[in-house]
Amino acid sequence: MSDEKSLRQCKRCLTRELAGQEQVYATVREYIENLDIDLKVEDSLYEDRLSVCKECEMLLQGMCRSCGCYVEMRAAMKKNNCPRKKW
Repeated sequence: MSDEKSLRQCKRCLTRELAGQEQVYATVREYIENLDIDLKVEDSLYEDRLSVCKECEMLLQGMCRSCGCYVEMRAAMKKNNCPRKKW
């Protein structure tokens, strides 16, 4: 693999998958872990939502270009929904 390819960032990845973004992911993870249990969706629903986000053309390096959120944070909360009505 050339040096140019190794420097490319995945545009359709979650923060937990981005190299060099460990601090961002740690902050996102801490936020989610500290949510009141009554506000969070079940783990299986969370992962289902993230799967939909990963296929969406609006995902860019962990953020939704429709609303500007970190999709991992939005997907974790019961009250939230996809701004494009995909979940």
